[in-house]
Amino acid sequence: MSRSIDVLVLGGAGVDTIVYVPELPLPFADSHMVPAIETRAGQTGDFVALGVHALGLRTHHLDMLGEDHAGDLVRALHRDRGVPLTDVPQSAGTKRAVNLVGPDGRRLSLYDSTRAREEDRLPPETVRALAVRSRHAHVSITHPCAYALPLLREAGVSISTDLHNWDGTQAYHEAFAYEADVVFLSAAELADPEQTMRLIAERGRAEVVVATAGAEGAYQLLDGELTRIPAVTPSAPVVDSNGAGDAFAAGYLFGRLSGEPPERCGLFGAIAGAYACTVPATRADVIGREELLRELLRAATP
Repeated sequence: MSRSIDVLVLGGAGVDTIVYVPELPLPFADSHMVPAIETRAGQTGDFVALGVHALGLRTHHLDMLGEDHAGDLVRALHRDRGVPLTDVPQSAGTKRAVNLVGPDGRRLSLYDSTRAREEDRLPPETVRALAVRSRHAHVSITHPCAYALPLLREAGVSISTDLHNWDGTQAYHEAFAYEADVVFLSAAELADPEQTMRLIAERGRAEVVVATAGAEGAYQLLDGELTRIPAVTPSAPVVDSNGAGDAFAAGYLFGRLSGEPPERCGLFGAIAGAYACTVPATRADVIGREELLRELLRAATP
């Protein structure tokens, strides 16, 4: 069977309510007047799917959604952006979160933990049918994606995942960390990012581990060598860090699946992540291929 899908994204579909707050941490008070409260579709898997699709990769998204208003918002987002979506019924309802966003673009995310049940599974036959058509699978760490990892391996697709703000010790993340070929994570909660990156490479099957570090750029571990990926100066003011990690992953995967060398993949990721920081959290905008290549030229110009 031909590989008609470049990137199969599993999990991470949901809806965020964005609240702009005067500062983080938010001082205790009975009430605060805030500039805006808006709800829009788009969580980690949605943003990766939109990101790789906008960069020209053939994309398909698979996750569980509720028959609710939030699920309708997610389905509409994919339909409007032209990203194929296979949604499996989720009786607990569509995943939801509240993101508090400060004036400097930092965020605090509050996730509704009731939107999943332990027995939830993506149907194996659906995972297999999509996996055999795919070149690569990006697996969100949302439940129940860990159970799909062996099926993806059987189908012979390469796998990536994003551990987000893993502290290097929580057991839940290990199945993803040690089963993926490409592992992204944030350095935010890591006392020693290099140690954690090397642990992932030694215990798992990762060919490359990338730790993003915000304005400091990112770090890439490949063949035992740790190198730094410089940060890219955004072409517009920074307003929000929401979705920057997902954008970095999408840019990096675009480079990798296009046959680019690792350092170029890292640059693509840095450009896409910087662009995401210029987009308000209330919008689900991602960088396109033409703009990415234009920013690549700008970054290369002394």
